[in-house]
Amino acid sequence: MATTEKLVTAEELWQMPEPLGGSRYELLEGELIEMTPAGVRHGEVVLAVGEILRAFVKKGRTGRVASNDPGILTERDPDTVLAPDLAYWSHERLPESPEGFAEVAPDLAVEVVSPSDTQKHAQRKVLHYLDHGVRAVWVVDPATETVTVYCSRQEIRILGKDDEISAPNLLPGFSCRVAEFFE
Repeated sequence: MATTEKLVTAEELWQMPEPLGGSRYELLEGELIEMTPAGVRHGEVVLAVGEILRAFVKKGRTGRVASNDPGILTERDPDTVLAPDLAYWSHERLPESPEGFAEVAPDLAVEVVSPSDTQKHAQRKVLHYLDHGVRAVWVVDPATETVTVYCSRQEIRILGKDDEISAPNLLPGFSCRVAEFFE
């Protein structure tokens, strides 16, 4: 992941043209971070998790699920705009979908580990999400077929493909086998 030295604002990030090669960017405390295209397996897993979440949310009309790296502005001066693979907002948190970056933390952020992710960057994002109002973070790892569930810095669970994943405080009644994310 390449970075720049000049601090970038959320507005500047929003105005940036799509670079060649399909790369996108996030901002972490004003630092521009390139996100390389992730590959087919990553896309399949993001889609599977997204379909499962969206079907549940749509049935219960509890909120909205966004995919394709929805930008979330979590901090100003310097600006931080993170882009989870999937995000869920309850209607209470986000009554309407903005055209630009959401300035409200999602209830749930889902990161699917891609081949170019570094442990340091992934951990930094998880901690940032938790420190800025995201109620839970799921880190889905296609290589190990596990999901690490973060509800706080202290409450962390690692689930294998035979385990059930749920989110009773966020999505009451939601439950599925972790293996469904990787089918």
